[in-house]
Amino acid sequence: MLIRYNNAIYRVIEYQHIAPGNWRAMVRMKLKHFETGKVIEDRVRAGSDIDIVRTETRPAQYLYRDGDMYYFMDTEDYEQIAIPVDVISDEMEFVKENDTVSLLRQEDGKILSVEPPTFVTLKVVAADIAVRGDTATNVLKNVTLETGATIKAPDFIKEGDLVRIDTRTGEYLERG
Repeated sequence: MLIRYNNAIYRVIEYQHIAPGNWRAMVRMKLKHFETGKVIEDRVRAGSDIDIVRTETRPAQYLYRDGDMYYFMDTEDYEQIAIPVDVISDEMEFVKENDTVSLLRQEDGKILSVEPPTFVTLKVVAADIAVRGDTATNVLKNVTLETGATIKAPDFIKEGDLVRIDTRTGEYLERG
């Protein structure tokens, strides 16, 4: 759930209703700032008005990047949406053209975030030569993907291979 708290939008990570003895009941909340990612803890009186931010998630197809804008097409109404690079650059690290993403949109139409697919398969365009160190297993090396992202992958991955990535963590999962 997203709420407006202290003039900023936060995602509610956790909350707990507390009723200590003779005192008034309160709600302890752990909130994550939507733009900066900073996590805060606070408490409010039970029954206090909380401004809930109404949102909807819509599927969209990533079209292209032009300068400082990313362009998407809403797959339900075919509307073209432009989003500035500085708003969503971290989320787009593993997204290539024509991939389907989820757009989190406020009631007023403002895009809050882009959620890429959880798992993607991307082509390796460059792979470092792994240096064997003190360990005999799990030798990792840097590989560059077709989107420009760099990840750690096992020694046997070479240029031209397809790899499956978890976009939430940026970790290599398997050869695709």
